[in-house]
Amino acid sequence: MIESLRIEDLGVIEAADLTLSPGLTALTGETGAGKTMVLTSLGLLLGQRADASSVRAGAARTVVEGAFTLAPGSRAELRAREAGAELDDDLLLATRTVPVDGRSRAHLGGRTVPSSVLAEVGAHLVSVHGQSDQLRLRSASAQRAALDSLGGPDHAALCRRYAAAYRDRKEAAGRLEEWRAGWSARAAELEALRGWLEVIDDLAPRPGEDRELTAEADRLDHVEDLRRACQAAHGALAGAEESAADSQAHVLALLAVAQRAVSLVGDVDPALRALAERMDHLSILASDVAAELGEYLAGLDADPARLMWVQDRRGELSRALREVGGPHEDLADVDALIAFAERAASRVAELDGPQDTDTALEEALARADRELGDLAARLSSARRDLAVTLEQRVSAELEGLEMRGARLVVDLEALEEPGPTGAESVSLLLSPHPGAAPLPVGRGASGGELSRIMLALEVVLADGVGTTGAGTGGETGRTGNGAGASAAVGPGANRHRRTFVFDEIDAGVGGRAAREIGRRLARLARRHQVVVVTHLPQVAAWADQHLVVVKEQEPEPQAVTDPIPDILQEPGGDGAADARPEPVRAPLLESRAPATAPGSPGVRTRVVAVEGRARVRELARMLSGHEDSRSALRHAAELLQEARVEESRT
Repeated sequence: MIESLRIEDLGVIEAADLTLSPGLTALTGETGAGKTMVLTSLGLLLGQRADASSVRAGAARTVVEGAFTLAPGSRAELRAREAGAELDDDLLLATRTVPVDGRSRAHLGGRTVPSSVLAEVGAHLVSVHGQSDQLRLRSASAQRAALDSLGGPDHAALCRRYAAAYRDRKEAAGRLEEWRAGWSARAAELEALRGWLEVIDDLAPRPGEDRELTAEADRLDHVEDLRRACQAAHGALAGAEESAADSQAHVLALLAVAQRAVSLVGDVDPALRALAERMDHLSILASDVAAELGEYLAGLDADPARLMWVQDRRGELSRALREVGGPHEDLADVDALIAFAERAASRVAELDGPQDTDTALEEALARADRELGDLAARLSSARRDLAVTLEQRVSAELEGLEMRGARLVVDLEALEEPGPTGAESVSLLLSPHPGAAPLPVGRGASGGELSRIMLALEVVLADGVGTTGAGTGGETGRTGNGAGASAAVGPGANRHRRTFVFDEIDAGVGGRAAREIGRRLARLARRHQVVVVTHLPQVAAWADQHLVVVKEQEPEPQAVTDPIPDILQEPGGDGAADARPEPVRAPLLESRAPATAPGSPGVRTRVVAVEGRARVRELARMLSGHEDSRSALRHAAELLQEARVEESRT
């Protein structure tokens, strides 16, 4: 709900503070007085496009501030907090600044935000209905939303469940389609993997085999060099075996000579005994090395056939490392080749294993189809019931709004297959008189009729499914000064109401139809905050708060507390006005524009909250154009009295 508006330098308004009633507020005034600027300021706070031409002449910028109350946990509060806005309890402050030059700026809860955020938050708080806004009735999504909103929380939960089931079914179908579309690629991958695994199986590599073969190939390639080196080393250690008489000294012989020499005098000095023991160890070690060199020489034979086989085996392994896995695999050695084989075998099992992926995906899609079909049937059945209720109640409201014989028809046309919002399209049709073929509301109704249809829809939807008598033209639910509205919805509920703004929704109608529009606006105001811009006194008489936009040329306006003619004190006046004049509230909005020529009076724009006699005079002005006309004053008093009588019946 809108708590207040503050306007600076917008159009003819220099500065204004406006506090709105929680019930029905009527905004009236002469054409061109500035009512549009009040609605323009609200539009700026709701994220509408900013126009620098609306900045007051001579000012650098327009500033509009608004205070809104938000229900805890509501979508508006959640979106505001997502944008970083800070709330004072349940109060949210919004600001829009429009400079003469440059871009406009928007602030929400003390944080700078894009104007689109204002629009998103405002969409959950305020609904504006005007002659141009009735086009939204032609939107299929808006018509479906209107029907679904009649169902209350349980129906909304069913709609969410259906939407979730539709998304699940779409995802299941997408997975199956993706699986089937990729079958050829998977088949090619499977064939390649099997071929590579066959190559690896035939090759049967061993871990580290490539390194072993490299070492063996090097040994076979240099067998003669190795033999000569080993023979020389063996001869140095133990002597040449092929000589019968060892004429060349060698390590073992020399160690034996050294041992004998030391052992002869070992008993003389203990230090020599220790050295003798160490020479004994050297002799044993040299003997072992010589023996191993002999064994190595015995096995060191040139084998051209073995060398050829080793080279061939190495070639096969190298070729497998290059080819297996394709160009995207980089296999550095045989160990990497074996690891690839393990991965390939696992992938083959996944692609061609015992699990049937195609069947599993088909079963998942079938389950999603059954779930979606069940919810679609339930949703369609619920919408058929709601369609009957909406038709009856809106048609009854139209009867009360002087559209006699007009009938709303909710057309539910089955779709070829369920869509994201249901298995049927929803269309609102209007039959203007009995026997006439129903036509879409955008084609079958004039602007004034569209306004009344929208009002009838809002009243029915506000009453809800569980409210008895919501569709009867005789229920008039009247509140006085907002007190009745509070009682209708419970303590404190006024602070979290939604706001409906009707901009000249009564255009093109009059008489009894205008009175019925006012009656239903008042009924809607029992549950929501309603602001109506109107030229019809039959509508304004139902308001809890009456604001008048006045544009004057004189520097000082005439007092609006002048005594009303005595005719209103006669019995025919129905006591609508007391003998004692009532005071008028201080102006809620006042501005002065610069004079067009030196010495000429300024232009003053005021928004005044009128009560009592002042309100009777305003209604009289709206009736006849003369606020002092005795007959108009009497008629105005009768309109107010009728509203009070209706209020007493509720």
